[in-house]
Amino acid sequence: MFLAVTLLSLPGAERPAFQTLRYNEDWSFLRDPALRTDPLDPPKFISLSADGASYLTLGADVRERYEYFHNSLWGQGPQDRDGYFLQRYMFHADAHFGEHFRMFTQFKSSLETDRNGGPRPSDRDDFDVHQLFFDAQTSFVQENSVTLRAGRQELAYGSSRLISVRESPNVRQSFDGVKTIVKWTSWQVDAFAVKPVETKRGVFDDGPDPERNFWGIYAVTPVSFLPGGHVDVYYLGLERDRAEFAQGTAGELRHSVGTRVWGKKASWDYNAEFVYQFGSFGRGDIRAWTAASDFGYTLADWTLQPRFGLKADITSGDHDPNDRDLQTFNPLFPRGAYFSETALIGPANHIDVHPSVEAHVSESVTATLDWEFFWRESTHDGIYGNAVNLVRTGQTSDARYVGNQCQLLVEWEATRNLMLTAAYAHFFAGEFLKESGPGKDVDYASAWIAFRF
Repeated sequence: MFLAVTLLSLPGAERPAFQTLRYNEDWSFLRDPALRTDPLDPPKFISLSADGASYLTLGADVRERYEYFHNSLWGQGPQDRDGYFLQRYMFHADAHFGEHFRMFTQFKSSLETDRNGGPRPSDRDDFDVHQLFFDAQTSFVQENSVTLRAGRQELAYGSSRLISVRESPNVRQSFDGVKTIVKWTSWQVDAFAVKPVETKRGVFDDGPDPERNFWGIYAVTPVSFLPGGHVDVYYLGLERDRAEFAQGTAGELRHSVGTRVWGKKASWDYNAEFVYQFGSFGRGDIRAWTAASDFGYTLADWTLQPRFGLKADITSGDHDPNDRDLQTFNPLFPRGAYFSETALIGPANHIDVHPSVEAHVSESVTATLDWEFFWRESTHDGIYGNAVNLVRTGQTSDARYVGNQCQLLVEWEATRNLMLTAAYAHFFAGEFLKESGPGKDVDYASAWIAFRF
């Protein structure tokens, strides 16, 4: 790795940014040998035909991470005085056979060391197939196209509030199923029917979750009536044979309809999303909702080019645990570090206000300081984790205020392939946590190094 870092510091042609979804990267420009100026270019374009129309791209992601909690879960459950290490290794191959056919495969190995209580569900997966899908694409008038995709694949849409790759945890999320991608004029419309892949700890033992089905349609287009704007509209369906909420356990059939408006104009950026959910929970009805916002203003002419941001989010909670209807919002498959790296609270039955400031200390170093304040939307419901797992029941306290947390995150892009990150957070426990169980303040520290090519 150290040799690679040294080589990557050499000057070379500009390269495309690495994507969260690695299959979205396009390295076909390296068909021209004159553009292969980077020492790591050879594996990005391996010709499979004389004319270069068929080619193979290889890539990898390596992440080494240390995490430490003092008073994890506010002092509830087993504690760890020394912290633990998480390792993630992912290797992919992207084969293009002419303009119309493609096969993408990615292997993963996620390991955990020294965590008191053992690995969490998303900490360990010794070795498995993370993605393996086939594409068939046809193009027609003015570069419009239809792509059919079948197999194991990652999904991520919008701000990853509802569908994400679960980047921050050690094991990312993938799905088994089919997807159609339609690009028509300014629109992209995706329709999919999948099952989430269960994370198991062994070798080649992951498979589709037999108790969950997920389907939907997601469309996005730029719009002229908003400054620098775009609009997303979508419908998502989720079926779970066994869903657990503070109210109890039952079968869940949930439909989500939503829209997102987002964009950037001059110094302003904005992102607002609204979702309504309906369906059934056992013999009761589901009626839930969320509204989320993120607004920012960047002073590009100032030293450090600070961006001042403000987020405000709310998700509904259950009104009465003794009736059979359910109002708790389900965030489906949200990003792993939804509010912060601590991931203590997930977006269900909550209200948060979240000011932040981001500063560019240098061209390669960015520091972000934020402060979050949390309340329960319904005092009759508990608080949940990112996986809609009940963290603390709401039956032992009428308090609404959960607490507040400050976090400092520093990122250093040492090279385009190497990123180093460190985070520190302190959670000040509020009245609800102190009344409903252990309510100690939490300290959290983590540091990780990520290498990509």
